[in-house]
Formats: sequence, structure tokens, C-alpha cells
Amino acid sequence: MTRPCAADPAQARPRQAQALRNLAVRALLGELRTYPKPGLVSLVDSGSHRDMDATTLVRSTLALRRYFEDCARVGACGAAFDTLKALGIAAEQRMLRATQGVNTHRGAIFHLGLLAAAAGHRAAQHAAAPAPSLGEIVRRRWGADIAAQRRPAALDGSRPTALDGSRPTALDGNRPAAIDGASAAATCGNGAAPSHGSRASARYGVGGAQAQAAAGFPSVYRVALPAYRAALARSAAPNQARVQAFFALLGHLDDTNLLHRGGREGLAYARMQAARFLADGGVFQPRWQRRATDLHLAFRQRWLSPGGSADLLAVCLFVHAAEG
Repeated sequence: MTRPCAADPAQARPRQAQALRNLAVRALLGELRTYPKPGLVSLVDSGSHRDMDATTLVRSTLALRRYFEDCARVGACGAAFDTLKALGIAAEQRMLRATQGVNTHRGAIFHLGLLAAAAGHRAAQHAAAPAPSLGEIVRRRWGADIAAQRRPAALDGSRPTALDGSRPTALDGNRPAAIDGASAAATCGNGAAPSHGSRASARYGVGGAQAQAAAGFPSVYRVALPAYRAALARSAAPNQARVQAFFALLGHLDDTNLLHRGGREGLAYARMQAARFLADGGVFQPRWQRRATDLHLAFRQRWLSPGGSADLLAVCLFVHAAEG
């Protein structure tokens, strides 16, 4: 059973939805604060990006606050995928207005919108038995719709751990669309042009962010969250734990933004460097910050930007906070 819902999400904003909105915003800001994370925008620099900086991402994040709250509220009412799709398309337009056309958070609109809706749904159920994970709720409620609306060019889906790196490209500087068919519009099948990520997905035969979401975010639950929580259990500082989770994702994902920018060679280089960093102790090795910073500079030199790993790091932070 689900709760009755107002037709307009703006008419009712319960405290639970507001709390979930705040968790989503904190997750995005937590990803932004994380440093060093090779090739990506942070409070320190713009990484492998020319037309955005931390200020751009903060403006984008603030523009999405209402969207996350709306997703949580309609999720509590048992919203269908089409409802979430409409909210996502509107949110993307607000994002583009806030950033003067820069695609900063398309992946967050997709991933965190779904997860906020799942969290709202779970909170409304009051189930006596242990509640399913947010990823499992996404898979059960909207997975089939997500899979059905994936672009034909990216329908392979055989590698659900692959993520469309959703941040700018070396040519136009835009932060590649963080989902396969990156924009909310493309995800919703409205005829928008394929993203760089979906083209890379088709060209290299890997899955994308939509496959990740449709499967319930396996890379978050099997890779990022264990790495993050293990680091915290070893008394790592918050930034240390976020960096550890980021490198775990970087060494695991077939990030299509890396494929778009660097081809198979670029992806292999990134994954190899991440694996070596982790094998040597990750954030618990001596002078780990210097080593991660050197990798950041090397990624900038190669113009590599693992946007998929960044997107799932934000998902990891949201899920950790929302599920406890």
C-alpha cells in the first residue's frame, strides 16, 4: 500500500522528503569535496575540464534541491517511471539554466532521482520485515522500464558494472553525461541525440549507467560501499574514506567516459593505476595523498575524466547515509 499523493509534488513536502533532499545534496557536495580524485573537478582545481569549476557544480547542486525532494515525495506515493521521467526532464532544464548550458549533473539527476524515489517509497511502507536496499527497490519497481528505454546503441547490457562517464568531453569541455544516454531526456527516450557515453557503450560493447541502475547499482553495493565502510571502520577521515571508495570504483568500472576520451588504452591505464594504488594500501599507505595527487596530474595530462566513478561515489554516499 502507498500513501495518497497530491497531483503536484510542490503541494506537499513532508519532512522525510526534505531529509532525503538534504542527503542527496550532501552526497553531491561530498563528491565535489573529495580530493585527490584523478581527472575530476574538486575544490582544488577543475581537473580535466575547461568550462566548469567547483562554483559551477555548487550552483547546479542547489538548482536540483527541489527535484530530489519531489522524487522522494512521489516515490512515497508509488510513482510510475513516467512520473520520475517528467521530473527528471524538468530538473535537467533547471540545471542547464543554473550552469548556462553546462551538463554538470545529468548522472545525478538519473541516479539520485531514482534512489530518492526509492527511499521515499521505502519510508512509506513501514514494513515490519527488514526493508530491501534502495538499489533493490529501484530494480524491482523501475528496472524493467529503465531497461526498456535504453538506447538501441547501448542495449548490450552484458556488463552491468560499466557506467557512462557523465562529464565533459575533451572537445567541448562539457561534463560528460553521467548516464548511458546521459541526459534525463535521452534516458526517457524523447529522441535526444545519443551521448558520448552511449556511443562509447555501443562502440566498445560495454554496458552503461542505465544498466547499472536497472540492475540495482551492483557496483555500489559490491564495490564502493564495502570499500567506504571498511575505511571508516579503520578510523579513516571522511575524505580518506571517500577517496578509497573512488579508487575502488575506478579500478572496477568500464567507465564509458574514459573510453570516450582515451579509448581502451585510456580505460586500461586508469584501471591499472587504481589497482596499483589499492594494492599498495590505498589511503592507508605512506604518503597516499602525494601519490593520488600525482595520478590526478597524470590524468589531467592525458585529459582523462572518470565521470562514471564520480557519479557512483555520490550514489555510495547517498546510500550509506540513507540506509544507515
